[in-house]
Amino acid sequence: MQLLFLGDLVGRAGRNAVTDELPQLIEDNQLDFVVVNGENSAAGFGITEEILENVLDAGADVVTTGNHIWDQRDTLVYIERQERLLRPANYPSGTPGKGANLYRARNGADVLVVNVMGRVYMDALDCPFTAIDKILADCPLGAMADAVIIDMHAEATSEKQAMGHFCDGRATLVVGTHTHVPTADHQVLVGGTAYMSDAGMCGDYDSVLGMDKEEPVNRFLRKMNGARFTPALGEATICGVAVETDDRTGLAKHVSPVRIGGRLSQIIPPFWPSAANG
Repeated sequence: MQLLFLGDLVGRAGRNAVTDELPQLIEDNQLDFVVVNGENSAAGFGITEEILENVLDAGADVVTTGNHIWDQRDTLVYIERQERLLRPANYPSGTPGKGANLYRARNGADVLVVNVMGRVYMDALDCPFTAIDKILADCPLGAMADAVIIDMHAEATSEKQAMGHFCDGRATLVVGTHTHVPTADHQVLVGGTAYMSDAGMCGDYDSVLGMDKEEPVNRFLRKMNGARFTPALGEATICGVAVETDDRTGLAKHVSPVRIGGRLSQIIPPFWPSAANG
């Protein structure tokens, strides 16, 4: 199975790049399943239902989120009818929406997608490790799911790495989001789980984390707020991670970083070695 995960969409530049390019990426790379983190897609803060539907129409199978999930107030309402939008699973019981769900891939496989949020330098939610442990026990890889993708939305790389090792052998991919900076530590862990500390963002990298540079720089210089943060609108780079699975086990055979367009563009044709061999 061929899987693609794309990091946080930031503003118009990021979401336009993804909605424009994703259909062709799916076709060219024979992608079976695509997950996109969309929590910064509405002017950098949250996601509207219209934006969600546009991303899904472009070919995303699931949209994950994080600490900005409730920035658009109507999300509290529409998340109940949009099963392909996930919020972190370790929100308290009774929070609207779902943090994990089983989805059907293009090749007919069943893919479990889980969204959790870390607690180091983040809002103090319930324990993400306890939440993940229960979800994986209820829907184990190889028994009820043909692949398991975990979006670990967290600040600290140590917490993300700990989650990767905690899930090693039980998930296809554990990938970090939230910091908007793509890391270079993509690997297949010893138990067969693909891992990357942060997928990066889909947005303009001539920026500070996708935001226009002037206000963030001024806040560091003056230690006071000035204008509102606004997303940078230059050419976006699509960043993420691609994984090829072993269909017998659901574990990862190969993992590749994805950098398309903009300042971080890399030429990675195709995403996985087996495609190069026909």
